[in-house]
Amino acid sequence: MTIPLWNDRSLSTEQRVDALLAELSLEEKVAQLGSYWKRPTLGDAEGFAPMQSTFEEGRDPFDAAVQGGLGHLTRPYGSAPLDGQEGGENLRKMQQAVVAGSPHGIPALVHEECLTGIMAHGATTYPAAIAWGASFDPALIGEMGERIGTDMRAIGAHMGLAPVLDIVRDYRWGRIEETMGEDPYLTGVLATEYVRGLQSTGTIATLKHFAGHAASRAGRNHAPVSIGLRELHDIDLVPFEMAVRHGEVGSVMNSYADIDGTPPAASHWLLTELLRDTWGFEGTVVADYWAVSFLQSMHRVVEDDRGAALAALRAGLDIELPETTTYPHLAAAVREGDLELEVLDTAVRRILRQKVELGLLDAHFDAATTGEAIELDSEEGRALARRMAEESIILLDNSHELLPLTPSHPLTAADDAQGLAGPAGPVSIALIGPAAVQPRSFLGCYSFTNHVLSRLEDNGTSVHVPTLTEALGAEFPGASLTTTAGTDFISPDTSGIAEAVAATQAAELAVVAVGDLAGLFGAGTSGEGCDVESLQLPGAQHELVEAVLATGTPVVLVLVTGRPYSLGAYKGRAHAIVQAFMPGEEGASAIAGVLSGRVNPSGRLPIGIPNGVGGQPGTYLAPVLAWESDGISNLDPKPLFPFGHGLSYSRFEYSALELSAPQIAADGTVEISATVTNTSDRDGKEVVQLYLSDPVASVVRPLKRLVGFTKVGLAAGESTRVTFQLHADRTSFTGPDLQRIVEPGEFRVRLGASSEDVTLEGSFRIEGEVRVLSPGRHVLDTPATVSPVALRAQDPMTAGAPAAVMGGGL
Repeated sequence: MTIPLWNDRSLSTEQRVDALLAELSLEEKVAQLGSYWKRPTLGDAEGFAPMQSTFEEGRDPFDAAVQGGLGHLTRPYGSAPLDGQEGGENLRKMQQAVVAGSPHGIPALVHEECLTGIMAHGATTYPAAIAWGASFDPALIGEMGERIGTDMRAIGAHMGLAPVLDIVRDYRWGRIEETMGEDPYLTGVLATEYVRGLQSTGTIATLKHFAGHAASRAGRNHAPVSIGLRELHDIDLVPFEMAVRHGEVGSVMNSYADIDGTPPAASHWLLTELLRDTWGFEGTVVADYWAVSFLQSMHRVVEDDRGAALAALRAGLDIELPETTTYPHLAAAVREGDLELEVLDTAVRRILRQKVELGLLDAHFDAATTGEAIELDSEEGRALARRMAEESIILLDNSHELLPLTPSHPLTAADDAQGLAGPAGPVSIALIGPAAVQPRSFLGCYSFTNHVLSRLEDNGTSVHVPTLTEALGAEFPGASLTTTAGTDFISPDTSGIAEAVAATQAAELAVVAVGDLAGLFGAGTSGEGCDVESLQLPGAQHELVEAVLATGTPVVLVLVTGRPYSLGAYKGRAHAIVQAFMPGEEGASAIAGVLSGRVNPSGRLPIGIPNGVGGQPGTYLAPVLAWESDGISNLDPKPLFPFGHGLSYSRFEYSALELSAPQIAADGTVEISATVTNTSDRDGKEVVQLYLSDPVASVVRPLKRLVGFTKVGLAAGESTRVTFQLHADRTSFTGPDLQRIVEPGEFRVRLGASSEDVTLEGSFRIEGEVRVLSPGRHVLDTPATVSPVALRAQDPMTAGAPAAVMGGGL
């Protein structure tokens, strides 16, 4: 039997695409650029996406919508609480309908959200992306991406809508938890490794939200973005270019927010000239949900849906998600001469190419999965979630040296047999706060628990998520533990605070766990559409913390949050402060381990912690006038805890800074080296950070910016030599005429433990003329190498072994 050319795997991808494209009718081509979201009605909330309810009325039922074919199936697992087997059978039936409706038998590409793991019922829920940033561990993020991709392919999904590369500019923005923080280089390195990991499994990653989404006015969701091209290029576009050029990502999703009056969904410059022509992107651009319709209804740059469809397709937006609302107008536009067939064919060719590469057009393609039960929260997945949580917890303050609560020691066989998780600890602990009793606090907005199950009457967790009460009970089995919430996350009700105070007064130690509960469009304190006016802890939690501090009982303050909150009122009064950025399903165990000392904290801040509750926006990427206040303003913009900060139970010293040359050419490289020593008696990990300053430039530059980092594991007493290879391109910026340039002059470097660590400082000069860089061709990363210097005398067997090192280079 002769098979169609597009099903013949012996032919090249382009040959198969050409053969199929030549056979498709105009309506079939348009259908390949569309999608369908078969979603149930859950609860009373507004919806999964902004203004969803406005698109419910009058839409075709699924069986009618797939006649002629379909490009994408939207979230068949991520919309209702189906287990792996139910979800697989549901997807199989949907794919069969799509294939039957397509005259040429073309299946749909299936996409799901995967920002904290697959957003499917029963799937491992990893820490939120802001915790990825806190880990400073690219290899770990890549490992997570690979596991998520493997699970997605097992359930019949082909594309994941992650990672988010938005750079935080205003801490009031609700979607901070979805980002990796306020630094473009850290975000770019981590995002690239996530993309590589996910795509190594044959799953397509999708970069969100292209671009500038987090720079919205006043931190409001979807608000306009009023930044210039220089800031856009030097901050917001940096991680996208890294993930496109180094990660070779397969998909990009537009941002909702307009940039200086131009919606990205209609920007030919952004989606075609920059993304494709300059950076070499070859994948598909997909619409954020209903973004094409928003060109008319929200941005009002076109008159109607037909105008929206034409504007988006001409700009370079290929696929309309989450369902085909405006693109059906494209067929008539071609017939009437308002749209060139070549423009349509270009977009169709891209989606067909992906379907060929994913195996959807192979002769024996199976519509979904095996139909057997699939374990989506395996022991391996939970173990990885636990490691990620442990690597991301940040010890902000330990000035009273209260932590760890007991000396850490390895578990013995007897301990393990008895089920003990650690040492005995304090005699009595009062565990206070809403995050102590509500495990949903550990999970992000795009977890299945908070995105879907929270809408149901029985709104438990999608996977087993131990509470902090359970984790502390296991960590300190000999302690008397009393738990009371005191208040909830949102309500101003203070009636429960008296009970919390009484419990605190009767205890030897108080652990106060406060923070966020993620939700959608105002249904939570963090998450999409959950923006805030103030950075004070939400609800009555500030009053709760103040009341507990006033008792005089030693307090460990634990923040379980999706954004940074003002902690200036508590520093010095709390005996220790621990920051956990939505640490996932194993977050409670990781927090308990840090408190006991079983886990030596190695997380670092990917975003500053503010002193006061206002004064926004502001991040560490600031020039002089945004950082200094003496004689200029009565407001001090500096953070309480700076970007990159984090403490350890080990002690590290930096010494012997060396630069390979005092000057380099405008296309040269300087090596920057220093020795890092673990001077304590405990093994630990240090995040070595390299910052660059440009004292005099032709445009205003930030006082410092991260240009390199690496996470190094050091045994007690061990020293290692860390060397960064800094190419002159890494000093470049967008100059006065909006060209990227390397400018001669002095550059200062700082190598240390945070953006404010000035332990080691040096400088070098770039000589010669101004060098204009070719667009999309400059060096984007700063590789780091690590070599041991000396090890503990009592451990001769490890002499000469390389130190553990994570990240920094691509």
